Amino acid sequence: MIYSIDAEITVPVRETEVTDRVADAVTNLFPGADLEHSHGELRGTVHDLSQFSELLHRQEILDTARGVFFDNQRGDTFTFRVKKQAAFQGVVNFVVDDPGELGAITVRVRVEEPGVEAFVDHIAPPTEDGKPVDPE
Repeated sequence: MIYSIDAEITVPVRETEVTDRVADAVTNLFPGADLEHSHGELRGTVHDLSQFSELLHRQEILDTARGVFFDNQRGDTFTFRVKKQAAFQGVVNFVVDDPGELGAITVRVRVEEPGVEAFVDHIAPPTEDGKPVDPE
């Protein structure tokens, strides 16, 4: 199946931070993100979340991710935030309350095809006993 998504990424760049290092934090999770710096933030888009999905699988946080995605779903979009400092290390750490002193990377994913639920099942499949369940 071919998935058609647009993920908009926004991340603050503090005065004490090096913009390239903040960009590295984003591209560690979302390689291929096309980022532009303006007015104290980086903004960009990406159309592939396969690296992000791979990290969710490797860290065994699929259930957590699914909860975050579905809790923040509005129509054909879902939004989530991850901690910038963890992302710099190539680790996914969802923001629950406090994004930490460096702030968060905010991602808004709009799914055109095939739909939010099917796309979430693709990047963070349901699990049973902590292992992804094959829908077949």
